[in-house]
Amino acid sequence: MPYIIALIAILIDQITKYIVMKTMNLGDSIEIIPNLFYITSHRNKGAAWGILQDKMYFFYLITIVFVIAVVYFIQKQAKGDKLLGISLGLVLGGAIGNFIDRLFRHEVVDFIHVYTFGYDFPVFNIADSSLCIGVILMIIITLMEDKRGVKK
Repeated sequence: MPYIIALIAILIDQITKYIVMKTMNLGDSIEIIPNLFYITSHRNKGAAWGILQDKMYFFYLITIVFVIAVVYFIQKQAKGDKLLGISLGLVLGGAIGNFIDRLFRHEVVDFIHVYTFGYDFPVFNIADSSLCIGVILMIIITLMEDKRGVKK
């Protein structure tokens, strides 16, 4: 199940990025919900918020190590734990989705642009969303286990 979730996240991520690259020029923005949500064609050669620009070999190495660790946890910890499997699948899919961009495009394609309470949030993509949702789910799982006194 985690690998199917990862594959779905990768496919949705790569298809949406392809559509943005083929239908929009860099910097173009389409208003979806005024003052809240836009599709904006953006590229990032770094990590979140544009940090570590042009450090591709660093990202290659970190992502490979990270993917190996996530696969290890899927094999060792997620068997029989559906929610943990889903969260790890989302994290894996997100990591691989952005890795594909870095490897083949030497930049990450971002397009989800949100303004929240006057804050212009950095433009992101489906892979970033997948990673964040997966991590949030892992935090919830951990808090639930701690509350119940469950140890794995």
